[in-house]
Amino acid sequence: MTELDLSLNADRLPRYQEMGATRRLISPGAEHWLGVPIKCLDHGFIYLTDYMGTDDAIDEAARTSYGVGTRSVNAVEGLLRFLMRHRHTSPYEMVEIKFHAKHPIFVARQWVRHRTASLNEYSGRYSVIPREFYVPEPDAVQLQDTKNRQGRGEHADDDLKAEFIQWYAATAEEVYDRYVQFAGTGDVDDAGDIDMGEGIARELARGPLGTQFYTQWYWKIDLHNLFHFLGLRMDPHAQLEIRVYADAMAQIVEAAFPIAYKAFEDYKLYALNFSRLELDALEAILSEASSQVDQDFLESSIRTVVDSYIKNGREKTEALSKFERLGLSLD
Repeated sequence: MTELDLSLNADRLPRYQEMGATRRLISPGAEHWLGVPIKCLDHGFIYLTDYMGTDDAIDEAARTSYGVGTRSVNAVEGLLRFLMRHRHTSPYEMVEIKFHAKHPIFVARQWVRHRTASLNEYSGRYSVIPREFYVPEPDAVQLQDTKNRQGRGEHADDDLKAEFIQWYAATAEEVYDRYVQFAGTGDVDDAGDIDMGEGIARELARGPLGTQFYTQWYWKIDLHNLFHFLGLRMDPHAQLEIRVYADAMAQIVEAAFPIAYKAFEDYKLYALNFSRLELDALEAILSEASSQVDQDFLESSIRTVVDSYIKNGREKTEALSKFERLGLSLD
């Protein structure tokens, strides 16, 4: 993924450079990304169109008795991390982010499963579907995974990849030609319109167009639910094409809300949850191991390791308490 010049879709981009001063909370990282598209796949992009709130707004919502600017950065960071690891989500819902994204329809169908956002999508009833469709790169063409029924497995051989890509693109071209034939009487102009004439209604003619064709929408969501989206769609098991968009969003969100994003990384994205049965098994393993090791040495080793990895005093105390819950004595 690379940043695109603002000329991409320039007629649709708001005139951010003409906006004046504002009294609202400003995130320098978000301001940097306003109206700056990130290229995704072959014809897609995503960019930040607007946002409401900052890291400080999350802190302010959690501590309603404090005003903006009365707390240090360290205090804000400590609270945001506490909220994240203890699943106090409502302060994170006080921040909202709006994106403009252009993506294949099959990506949109996965994306829309996250029902905690507001969106407005390009209308194929009102407007003409452009001649833009996704064609995967050879490295993205893989065989069906034999164990994961909704995922990719081993890479296909080069000849099969080439044959598939050729068929994939040719089919899309053929069906689009027929779409134009039945729905209108001309090519798409620079504005994305066709001289429709007396053709078949657009809402019906669009039907045979495959899910590899591009759509676009404006998508607005709060930060808590966006983190949930990113946690699922940045996962290595998520489909490659939607991961591209999730990774692009993460790049923007990290810059816009650095403290909140770091807490998300530490406590959600790169964390593991254990079930009760898994904890019981882990406790039994540690109990057996501790019976073979001098207790003073074990306690000293645990404290030394925790001290080296966790610097915040409250987080350190909570980490040690988890070891105690597993049956280890750290008195």
